[in-house]
Amino acid sequence: MATPLDTREAQVAEVVERLSAAYPDATISLEFSNRLELLVAVILSAQCPDERVNAVTETLFQRFPDAEAYAEADVDEIREVISSITYPNSKAEYLQGVGETLVEDHDGAVPDTMSDLTDLPGVGRKTANVVLQHGHDLTEGVVVDTHVQRLSRRLGITEEERPAAIEEDLMEVVPREHWKLWTHWLISHGRATCTARNPDCEDCVLADVCPSSKVDEPIDLASGTAWN
Repeated sequence: MATPLDTREAQVAEVVERLSAAYPDATISLEFSNRLELLVAVILSAQCPDERVNAVTETLFQRFPDAEAYAEADVDEIREVISSITYPNSKAEYLQGVGETLVEDHDGAVPDTMSDLTDLPGVGRKTANVVLQHGHDLTEGVVVDTHVQRLSRRLGITEEERPAAIEEDLMEVVPREHWKLWTHWLISHGRATCTARNPDCEDCVLADVCPSSKVDEPIDLASGTAWN
């Protein structure tokens, strides 16, 4: 049975209050200096740690400083620079295709709409949301990465499994002003405490309100009773 909306809203409010205090400086960990660099870094970060992405993007950004450089590059040139990144063959093709599309359709600039961004090679809604939020200061949705997916389910805020459905659920109950930071709070907590394999429930600031906690009987915030 799905968690009632009012209960989920109460749960979200508690999560926001506690994680915003625990991670006041939570933000994106990818390194970039402009919108194109952000777009490229996010494409590379798919199923790849941000630290590894940051290790190669300094060289990549110097070699390919603008959309024209990617468009005119041979895919093998790009692949050589990003060889330590996961799926370098596919991502090299994406970056070359992104460069071509930006040059042909957007005068070399990174567009500022969800539809235009998701028309780019290798760009789905998750990537587009990151670019809009951190490149254009526009918030149209919630970025659902593996941490957000895992923690939102563990916390009883959604029972959905697909990122698109999870995003829809979160947009219903997370206040819009928190959509951007929700992702960074959950990523920070997922890395520090609520890991995929060995969550540290005993040292978790959400343990008493988390239905998945292994310690202390969690509380249903809407009713004041224990979760079943």
